[in-house]
Amino acid sequence: MIDNAERAKILIEALPYIKEYNGKILLVKYGGSAMTDENLKKAVMGDLVLLSLIGVKVVLVHGGGPEITDMLGKIGKKTQFVDGLRVTDAETADVVQMVLAGKVNKSLVNLLQSLGGKAMGLSGADGGLIRAKQLKPELGFVGEIESLDVRPVLDLLEGGYIPVISTVGYDADGNVYNINADTAAARIAGMLKAQSFINMTDTAGLLADENDESTLISRIFVSEAQRLIKQGKLSGGMIPKVNCCIEAIRRGVKKVFIIDGRVPHSILIETLTDAGMGTMFVSGEELL
Repeated sequence: MIDNAERAKILIEALPYIKEYNGKILLVKYGGSAMTDENLKKAVMGDLVLLSLIGVKVVLVHGGGPEITDMLGKIGKKTQFVDGLRVTDAETADVVQMVLAGKVNKSLVNLLQSLGGKAMGLSGADGGLIRAKQLKPELGFVGEIESLDVRPVLDLLEGGYIPVISTVGYDADGNVYNINADTAAARIAGMLKAQSFINMTDTAGLLADENDESTLISRIFVSEAQRLIKQGKLSGGMIPKVNCCIEAIRRGVKKVFIIDGRVPHSILIETLTDAGMGTMFVSGEELL
């Protein structure tokens, strides 16, 4: 418990950050444990509503891999992965669209609104947001982004809504493609010229020793992050997340973070406090 003086001190500490983000775009890529734990989910959505109410233009991009796998299991369809990507035949693509653009997206919109926010769901089909093409024939309907049209997102932000985006892409023939949510989030953040891009994960951030969270790297230059990948010091799912952070920086996003989605209110801790958390990526040639 904290007293009123401590509460006032916390609010004053947040003031310069509120001023910095007011009227600016903050894009959050949401996934991992924060999506599957109901208490964490409510905390994340509460953070986003609060930020929206103090004048931050919040955009939420979400995944939903576990929900897709669960639904495929219910219809007796096995999930196969190649290099971390879900092999997606036509039936699986239909399930991806149903789960991501339907169940997951609308449940997040509903939760945001129940907490006092204004939210609107979008998929890649809406307003031609995500135009996609096939990534590799052996992966089926796994897509890569061919083009983006972020005008629907900007229109919603102008109306005071939190856009909630499912990363389902479409081609000119109406085919549905499963798009990696990290990749899509970084590209969309760049197109929006976001002030900040936050990627939520199930680790404390970027670690010098992946087995020791006390080795958290709080700030890293893009060039050093690339060296860590080349030297084999990063592995598994962290590599694509780091590459997406690098991509966002290159596309003009001012601040890029990997933060621990397992920590309640981690978004507020990162954006509105002096301490912050996770790893911040910056342009440059060496570690600060």
